Amino acid sequence: MRKKSLILACLFIVFDQIIKLFINNSFSYGQIEAIIPPVFNITKVFNYGAAWSLFNGGRYLLIAIAIASFGILYIYEVSFLYKERTVFGFALIYGGLFGNLLDRIFNGYVIDYIELNLGFYHFPIFNLADMCLVFGFSLVLLALFKGEDRYEVKGFKRKHKNR
Repeated sequence: MRKKSLILACLFIVFDQIIKLFINNSFSYGQIEAIIPPVFNITKVFNYGAAWSLFNGGRYLLIAIAIASFGILYIYEVSFLYKERTVFGFALIYGGLFGNLLDRIFNGYVIDYIELNLGFYHFPIFNLADMCLVFGFSLVLLALFKGEDRYEVKGFKRKHKNR
């Protein structure tokens, strides 16, 4: 892991854990605090699964998946050119992975609190770590789309401007 990615990831983890600590200590379970009614609320819930409560109750499976994902991503990160987009993207992913991993290890669940209702779609309640994962993977996918990875498919050699 690059030093810059590590520092940024640690900042995301700390910020995520501070927010979750605040929510956990300031809200009762299920309590709703309207921020921008009816679009944005803070609602404390516990998620015993992954996104959309997939693998509900699969704490140890999700812990194993998070650790394996980190290992795979760590190995894969070196195949990218050193660009701000990829450094920031991987830092967001690592921060999101470890933010939720800490919750699963120490609480047995993830604390979710951001509730969005766009009228036509009511998002499942999520947290900062989830946002980090989504934005991080989006940045890495954008880097892939723009050809900023060094990975070469057999029989196909991509030319990079910054090599």
